[in-house]
Amino acid sequence: MALLQVCEDAPPAGRPARDISPQVAIAGLVLFASVLLLVAGFFNMIYGIAAIANSHVFVANAHYVFGDLRAWGWITLIIAVLQLAAAAGVLAGNQLARWFAVAVVGLNAIDMMFFIPAYPFWALVIIAVDVVALYGLCAYGSRENLEAL
Repeated sequence: MALLQVCEDAPPAGRPARDISPQVAIAGLVLFASVLLLVAGFFNMIYGIAAIANSHVFVANAHYVFGDLRAWGWITLIIAVLQLAAAAGVLAGNQLARWFAVAVVGLNAIDMMFFIPAYPFWALVIIAVDVVALYGLCAYGSRENLEAL
Protein backbone atom coordinates (compact mmCIF):
# COMPACT_ATOMS: atom_id res chain seq x y z
CA MET A 1 0.00 0.00 0.00
CA ALA A 2 2.89 2.46 0.75
CA LEU A 3 4.42 1.85 -2.69
CA LEU A 4 1.13 2.67 -4.35
CA GLN A 5 0.94 5.94 -2.38
CA VAL A 6 4.46 6.94 -3.46
CA CYS A 7 3.63 6.22 -7.10
CA GLU A 8 0.51 8.37 -6.93
CA ASP A 9 2.50 11.29 -5.50
CA ALA A 10 5.16 11.07 -8.24
CA PRO A 11 5.01 13.64 -11.04
CA PRO A 12 3.64 12.47 -14.40
CA ALA A 13 6.10 10.90 -16.81
CA GLY A 14 8.00 13.41 -18.88
CA ARG A 15 7.53 16.29 -16.44
CA PRO A 16 10.13 17.45 -13.95
CA ALA A 17 9.43 17.19 -10.25
CA ARG A 18 9.26 20.99 -10.07
CA ASP A 19 8.23 23.50 -12.69
CA ILE A 20 10.96 25.80 -13.96
CA SER A 21 9.93 29.30 -14.94
CA PRO A 22 10.57 30.32 -18.56
CA GLN A 23 12.84 33.14 -17.39
CA VAL A 24 15.13 30.69 -15.61
CA ALA A 25 15.19 28.40 -18.63
CA ILE A 26 16.06 31.33 -20.94
CA ALA A 27 18.82 32.56 -18.64
CA GLY A 28 20.13 29.01 -18.38
CA LEU A 29 20.31 28.58 -22.14
CA VAL A 30 22.08 31.91 -22.67
CA LEU A 31 24.50 31.03 -19.86
CA PHE A 32 25.05 27.61 -21.47
CA ALA A 33 25.75 29.24 -24.85
CA SER A 34 28.22 31.64 -23.19
CA VAL A 35 30.08 28.86 -21.45
CA LEU A 36 30.06 26.85 -24.67
CA LEU A 37 31.56 29.87 -26.41
CA LEU A 38 34.29 30.03 -23.73
CA VAL A 39 35.08 26.33 -24.13
CA ALA A 40 35.17 26.60 -27.94
CA GLY A 41 37.40 29.68 -27.64
CA PHE A 42 39.91 27.85 -25.45
CA PHE A 43 39.83 24.79 -27.71
CA ASN A 44 40.40 26.98 -30.76
CA MET A 45 43.25 28.75 -29.00
CA ILE A 46 44.99 25.42 -28.39
CA TYR A 47 44.09 24.29 -31.92
CA GLY A 48 45.48 27.48 -33.46
CA ILE A 49 48.72 27.35 -31.48
CA ALA A 50 49.20 23.71 -32.50
CA ALA A 51 48.63 24.62 -36.16
CA ILE A 52 51.07 27.54 -35.97
CA ALA A 53 53.69 25.18 -34.53
CA ASN A 54 53.02 22.67 -37.36
CA SER A 55 52.15 20.01 -34.80
CA HIS A 56 52.07 16.39 -35.91
CA VAL A 57 48.45 15.85 -34.83
CA PHE A 58 47.18 17.21 -38.15
CA VAL A 59 46.80 15.25 -41.37
CA ALA A 60 50.03 15.33 -43.37
CA ASN A 61 50.07 16.87 -46.85
CA ALA A 62 46.59 18.35 -46.56
CA HIS A 63 45.60 20.77 -49.32
CA TYR A 64 43.81 23.98 -48.35
CA VAL A 65 41.69 26.40 -50.36
CA PHE A 66 44.34 29.04 -49.74
CA GLY A 67 47.31 29.35 -47.45
CA ASP A 68 48.82 26.55 -45.43
CA LEU A 69 48.39 25.04 -41.98
CA ARG A 70 50.29 27.86 -40.30
CA ALA A 71 48.11 30.56 -41.92
CA TRP A 72 44.92 28.79 -40.82
CA GLY A 73 46.44 28.45 -37.36
CA TRP A 74 46.80 32.23 -37.10
CA ILE A 75 43.26 32.76 -38.36
CA THR A 76 41.94 30.26 -35.80
CA LEU A 77 43.94 31.86 -32.99
CA ILE A 78 42.54 35.32 -33.82
CA ILE A 79 39.00 33.93 -33.91
CA ALA A 80 39.63 32.20 -30.56
CA VAL A 81 40.60 35.50 -28.92
CA LEU A 82 37.48 37.13 -30.39
CA GLN A 83 35.36 34.22 -29.07
CA LEU A 84 36.74 34.65 -25.57
CA ALA A 85 36.06 38.40 -25.66
CA ALA A 86 32.52 37.80 -26.94
CA ALA A 87 31.84 35.19 -24.26
CA ALA A 88 32.97 37.61 -21.55
CA GLY A 89 30.63 40.27 -22.95
CA VAL A 90 27.66 37.89 -23.15
CA LEU A 91 28.29 36.73 -19.59
CA ALA A 92 28.28 40.39 -18.54
CA GLY A 93 24.84 40.77 -20.15
CA ASN A 94 25.85 43.09 -22.99
CA GLN A 95 23.39 42.90 -25.91
CA LEU A 96 25.96 44.14 -28.45
CA ALA A 97 28.33 41.39 -27.29
CA ARG A 98 25.62 38.82 -27.99
CA TRP A 99 25.39 39.91 -31.63
CA PHE A 100 29.18 40.06 -31.83
CA ALA A 101 29.24 36.49 -30.46
CA VAL A 102 26.77 35.39 -33.14
CA ALA A 103 29.07 36.83 -35.82
CA VAL A 104 32.20 35.29 -34.29
CA VAL A 105 30.58 31.87 -33.91
CA GLY A 106 29.49 32.03 -37.55
CA LEU A 107 33.04 32.95 -38.59
CA ASN A 108 34.39 30.09 -36.50
CA ALA A 109 32.07 27.60 -38.21
CA ILE A 110 33.28 28.82 -41.60
CA ASP A 111 36.90 28.64 -40.39
CA MET A 112 36.40 25.05 -39.28
CA MET A 113 34.97 24.16 -42.68
CA PHE A 114 38.25 25.28 -44.21
CA PHE A 115 40.14 23.35 -41.51
CA ILE A 116 38.47 20.01 -42.34
CA PRO A 117 41.42 18.82 -44.51
CA ALA A 118 43.79 19.16 -41.53
CA TYR A 119 41.76 17.48 -38.79
CA PRO A 120 38.34 16.33 -40.04
CA PHE A 121 36.68 14.89 -36.93
CA TRP A 122 37.66 17.72 -34.60
CA ALA A 123 36.58 20.37 -37.11
CA LEU A 124 33.14 18.75 -37.40
CA VAL A 125 32.83 18.58 -33.60
CA ILE A 126 33.61 22.30 -33.29
CA ILE A 127 31.07 23.08 -36.03
CA ALA A 128 28.44 21.16 -34.03
CA VAL A 129 29.37 23.11 -30.88
CA ASP A 130 29.04 26.34 -32.86
CA VAL A 131 25.56 25.40 -34.06
CA VAL A 132 24.39 24.75 -30.48
CA ALA A 133 25.92 28.04 -29.29
CA LEU A 134 24.24 29.90 -32.17
CA TYR A 135 20.90 28.42 -31.19
CA GLY A 136 21.32 29.51 -27.58
CA LEU A 137 22.40 33.02 -28.54
CA CYS A 138 19.77 33.58 -31.23
CA ALA A 139 16.69 31.80 -29.94
CA TYR A 140 16.53 33.14 -26.38
CA GLY A 141 19.03 35.94 -26.12
CA SER A 142 16.79 38.80 -27.21
CA ARG A 143 16.60 42.00 -25.20
CA GLU A 144 13.01 41.28 -24.14
CA ASN A 145 13.92 37.84 -22.80
CA LEU A 146 16.98 39.10 -20.96
CA GLU A 147 15.12 42.07 -19.46
CA ALA A 148 12.35 39.75 -18.22
CA LEU A 149 14.82 38.18 -15.82
